[in-house]
Amino acid sequence: MPAEAAPPLPSSRAGRDLPKAIGIGVGLGAYVVLSLVFFKPAFVLLVAVALVLGSRELHAALKRQGMNAAIIPIMVGTVGIAIGSYLAGIQRPVVFSTTSVLLGALALTVLAALVWRMPGGPHGYVRDAAASLFIICYVPLLGSFTALMLAGENGGARLVTFILVVVMSDVGGYVVGVLMGKHPMAPTISPKKSWEGAAGSLVFGVVAGVCMAVLGLHVAIWVGVLIGIALVAVGTCGDLIESLIKRDLGIKDMSSFLPGHGGVMDRLDSLLVAAPVAWLIMYILVPGG
Repeated sequence: MPAEAAPPLPSSRAGRDLPKAIGIGVGLGAYVVLSLVFFKPAFVLLVAVALVLGSRELHAALKRQGMNAAIIPIMVGTVGIAIGSYLAGIQRPVVFSTTSVLLGALALTVLAALVWRMPGGPHGYVRDAAASLFIICYVPLLGSFTALMLAGENGGARLVTFILVVVMSDVGGYVVGVLMGKHPMAPTISPKKSWEGAAGSLVFGVVAGVCMAVLGLHVAIWVGVLIGIALVAVGTCGDLIESLIKRDLGIKDMSSFLPGHGGVMDRLDSLLVAAPVAWLIMYILVPGG
């Protein structure tokens, strides 16, 4: 008589493979911290790779609905946007400003995507061009603000602040939502998100913002509170935006590239939307922006 198979391990209430998710999260976090402390170009490379992979995932998802973006020029342009902006920002004296390189790379990427699709003829051109522009605006444009933050004075502390607040917001929402979540926040968009989890995100995010304001950015506590509140709010919106995209496209995850997390875009969703807000607040309120 064959041995009885062991029952499968129950999944968590949040629907993640928690050990794998924690392991990958810790590994990526260690890479980010070490690269920012010892070799910033390694972090810029990580940003470029993540944005390229995210663009490919979104392209694959849109293609399921018959929207064929010009992914090759988008990926090439994404690398140019991320790396070019950083290199321009660290030059002394500055020959080309970070902003001019960023805008130039974005414009060339848009133009290349539109021209790339031309040989396919008029049928579906607007649809495919719209898909290309959506990917460019959603992924490399929003993600490029990480390069702008890194190019500023004390850029490492700025980026750690931005990433830590968003990550701690995610952790707080996950932990409190799993333990105490009872009241859905947006049941038609993301049924597992709760108001209790949102409160946990706010507490964790504000605490992280205050700690980094005092220890990393050396600014007033109220600046850290503002950073925490703002990034928690827009980060939550970023998560819901990606949930809307996935529901509209009829998929659960963008991919299975990161075990326990889903796709790269499933980890970038909050960070992408929060990046320009983090850059703007620190550009205005933190000296040296």
